[in-house]
Amino acid sequence: MIKIFYFKHQKVRATLALLSGANGTLAFSPYDLWPAAIISLFGLLAITLNRNIKQSIQLGFFWGFGLFGSGLNWIYISIANFSGMPLAINIVLVLLFITYLSLYSGLFAGLLRLVSPDTSWYRLVIAAPVLWQITEWLRGWVLTGFPWLQFGYSQISGPLKGIAPLFGVDAITFMLLAISGLFVLSANKCRIVPAVIAFLLLFLPCMLTPCQWFSPLSGKRITIAMVQGNIPQSLKWSPKVLINTLQIYLHATRPYLGKDQIIIWPESAIPDYESSQNKLLTIIDKQMRINNSSLITGILDVHVTPEGKKVYNSAIVLGELLPYSYPAKERYNKHHLVPFGEFVPMEHWLRPLAPLFNLPMSSFSQGDSIQPQLRVKGYYVTTTICYEIILGHQLRKNFLPNTNFMVTLSNDAWFGNSIGPWQHLQMARMRALELGRPLLYSTNNGITAAIDANGEVIADIPQFTRRVLEVTITPTSGMTNYSRCGDTPLWILTLLLGSLVLILGQRYTITVSEKQRKM
Repeated sequence: MIKIFYFKHQKVRATLALLSGANGTLAFSPYDLWPAAIISLFGLLAITLNRNIKQSIQLGFFWGFGLFGSGLNWIYISIANFSGMPLAINIVLVLLFITYLSLYSGLFAGLLRLVSPDTSWYRLVIAAPVLWQITEWLRGWVLTGFPWLQFGYSQISGPLKGIAPLFGVDAITFMLLAISGLFVLSANKCRIVPAVIAFLLLFLPCMLTPCQWFSPLSGKRITIAMVQGNIPQSLKWSPKVLINTLQIYLHATRPYLGKDQIIIWPESAIPDYESSQNKLLTIIDKQMRINNSSLITGILDVHVTPEGKKVYNSAIVLGELLPYSYPAKERYNKHHLVPFGEFVPMEHWLRPLAPLFNLPMSSFSQGDSIQPQLRVKGYYVTTTICYEIILGHQLRKNFLPNTNFMVTLSNDAWFGNSIGPWQHLQMARMRALELGRPLLYSTNNGITAAIDANGEVIADIPQFTRRVLEVTITPTSGMTNYSRCGDTPLWILTLLLGSLVLILGQRYTITVSEKQRKM
């Protein structure tokens, strides 16, 4: 019997909760120790056994503080470097953010104790995955959501990888909770059968990994060059360096004109409004067409409307058959904006309070939720910008059967030399695996990478280097089960099992009440 189940002191359990939560960060990139996800969830489920609701909420909160405190502390880099606030306030802001996210794991632990007070198979194997799915959905939805550090991503190199094209990353997380619960049940009851079932659930999906849900279009292979400009974030939006920035990208691009069919520049590679750079864009467009190449680049776009000025974080295409004229016909406007980074909630009240709410380019408008694909050199490209790649449901809504490959333009220079960009890339890899399409991940300062339809990185550029990644990719066709059905099967299962949990919980309450009356 594991001694953790006998710890009565809440402070001891809280310390263990903090440590087991922090251990979960090792499951994600750049560490990629996928068993750490199961160990961390095992700790959460074990430590909250035999606790009342208040104690369970506290322990769940401490576990979340350990996970998010260790896995998301890189957010401090952007706040400290660009907020203009004193050190103490920067630290408080980060702690408040981590505290907010930790409330969801606290909510999970409290609800789990509420619906299933005893140590039973339906608490650990059914109720836990169901409630985790619900609370994680809330974390990804409330206040526009922040679904970072979802444990399913840890399996991009783990044995549950094959589930992603079938049911998506959330289904993998669901499985991890059930597997962890079985291990806790085995340890608590000193029984081998739950552990055997857990190992079967963990490793049997390995047989799905070789399954190929897509067909390579070998005849449509294409060479692509991605330019990593490595422009320091502190200089990126300075008008004084605009010309130098443009020269860097143009100089790096010149050797690949005519050699590569598509050239990609990252998010806001042109840090100016499209209308202000009309002349330059016309020249670039002409050079691209002369050399039979096309350019996908990030840029800003501004429109004056009756409701006021609207600024969009955009991706446009140059070098196609029709000459460029403003506004570019082939374009994508970022839909999911990051609070405080790209827009400020209640800005009329918050902006005057502190420099934090006046970061460069923090007044973007939303693009449409569903937008046409970019058409580049005869290929159909589903596009996302930066943060959007972590939102599987958003990407799937814009994904079509005729999509040849996907492109993400990003700028992780906000987060310096931290683990944040590695976690971002890991989530991008999961999107490629879920939808069965290659994904080109173009960033300002790294990690620029080409990802195949199996979610594997086939080529990349080191961070903080000014280089060009030249790669040949093979577009694919075909639809994965996840691209067809999305999260619907998982939510049906969640609803059915949730109903079972409520029924069993009600029977348990009636049984306990009858025993108490007899006593």
